[in-house]
Amino acid sequence: MDYKFLKSGTDIRGYASDLGGKEIELTNKAVSDIASAFVCFVSDKAKKPSNELVISLGHDSRITAERICECVKESLVKAGVTVIYLDYASTPAMFMTTVDLKCDAAIQITASHHPFDRNGLKFFLPSGGLEGSDISEILELAESETEAISETKGKIINKDYMTDYAKNLRKIIIDSVKKGEKPLNGYHIIVDAGNGVGGFYATEVLEKLGADISGSQFLEPDGMFPNHIPNPENKEAMESICSAVKKSGADLGIIFDTDVDRAGCVDKFGNEINRNRLIALASYIALDGKKGGTIVTDSVTSDGLKEYIEKTLGGSHYRYRRGYKNVIDKAAQICSDGGFAPLAIETSGHAALKENYFLDDGAYLMTKIVIELAKGVDFDKILAPLKMPKEEKELRYNITVADFKDYGLKVIDELEKYAKSKDNWSVADDNREGIRVSTKDGWFLLRLSVHDPVMPLNLESNLLGGTDADLKELSAFLDKFDGLKL
Repeated sequence: MDYKFLKSGTDIRGYASDLGGKEIELTNKAVSDIASAFVCFVSDKAKKPSNELVISLGHDSRITAERICECVKESLVKAGVTVIYLDYASTPAMFMTTVDLKCDAAIQITASHHPFDRNGLKFFLPSGGLEGSDISEILELAESETEAISETKGKIINKDYMTDYAKNLRKIIIDSVKKGEKPLNGYHIIVDAGNGVGGFYATEVLEKLGADISGSQFLEPDGMFPNHIPNPENKEAMESICSAVKKSGADLGIIFDTDVDRAGCVDKFGNEINRNRLIALASYIALDGKKGGTIVTDSVTSDGLKEYIEKTLGGSHYRYRRGYKNVIDKAAQICSDGGFAPLAIETSGHAALKENYFLDDGAYLMTKIVIELAKGVDFDKILAPLKMPKEEKELRYNITVADFKDYGLKVIDELEKYAKSKDNWSVADDNREGIRVSTKDGWFLLRLSVHDPVMPLNLESNLLGGTDADLKELSAFLDKFDGLKL
């Protein structure tokens, strides 16, 4: 069997339903083979026979979750594994089972914000999420149909861990705000769960702490996602929560992706706190007056954000490669080398705090923001020094040649030479992915996608019409490459 195509960075993803017109890739056999391979992988890492392993299993709201979970259970029980089954769960909660329940590993069935007909498997060890190389190893084992078999069957233990997880978030707020058992009394906070599994945050965290959650929407799990894509980066989704905040008069609006590892929010005026604004607010919280700390972000963050982190907050901004695992690993490395990097965050909303195991947990980040709200922090005032561009734009160029990586690197190399020859362009010296160029009134970044034959181009300008002007100048160069198609 060939399963390599199911690798998606540090996850496994594929079509799991034919309702969208696509052939099913995550078949029962594929899932069973992958689950069996994961048992062998964990057994080797934990130095335990499979019949001594404890592995937790949960899923988001996708329509194929139960089918896939049954296949995983069958494979794990056959190998003698004790399976702690959570049913509906957030992805960050699945990792926390390795901390609180001492599980040897965790499996979450999710495909994040992808369409309803896709699904996937995400794995955790007590050390954190897996690397891309680990996923490749598991898929190779699955292809060889390697499986752990035990003379004694494992067992399934049903566990309502999400109740414990929510209780811990409540405790964090109570201990931080110090206003009794109902520290959110008098606050109106609404949640948009996008019909994923984030609805618990409204009912089990906010409401139980005294918050008014009226106006919250799409809290019920529905794997067809009938209202909008559960994705804080999606324009329609953000417009929906912004509108809900204005309509309800809430103090804060919170929006999660399907499995709650990402989030965004909206202030009391209905303005998005997302992307660069979310990173700025998270940086304010993470640095907490500790000057000199390093905030690690992905490569497409704005010049205004860098200035805000370094000049307003007194921190250091480290731009790194796209991919939430990349920024998390870099922040962890900085800390292990003796530095202080309290936050790793992508513009997509993946945010991992050092104090929380460098786990990208949307609910945890929103908890930190809710604490600031309850302490009386004025978000509008905090974010006022952040300079926002007048325009921003993203385009994607497909690479049409077979060896797309070499071709993309060639384009970047040629563009760097070209940029250095132009008087009004300056190549950034703090960029670590693709090429970032400062123009007269803004900047652009051209990079090679981590996995796909695509070159995303991001542009920002401080002038209306500035991105089009820069794009026109840049297109004169890019049009020379026959292997690029906009």
